[in-house]
Amino acid sequence: MSNVTPFPRPGAAAPTQTAFDRGELSRIMDLYGRMVSAGHWRDYAIDLTRDVAIFSAFRRSAERPEVRIEKRPLLRHRQGMWALIGETGAVLRRGQELAGVLAPVERRLLKLIDGRE
Repeated sequence: MSNVTPFPRPGAAAPTQTAFDRGELSRIMDLYGRMVSAGHWRDYAIDLTRDVAIFSAFRRSAERPEVRIEKRPLLRHRQGMWALIGETGAVLRRGQELAGVLAPVERRLLKLIDGRE
């Protein structure tokens, strides 16, 4: 019965969770939907922690994710807060804007639809 809840101090409030905003998630889910309709991706997962928000796309749910889209706000002034990470864990693209980071997947989608892959 004696729970003490501290008052938040102005300026000292650290985010308890990093998340995608509506526009970012809309852009990511649009790409996911197009990859599903092309028959390439079948499942996804979203992991939201204090430092990073991760969207993982899977060919099959039993495998490792084919790509991970990571948002790390603490890196926004350094390497860029967005990263595209491949299946092996290699960073494929890093940048300040989500559109630039998603460009390699968008190009791959065009090849999948065109049938040249």
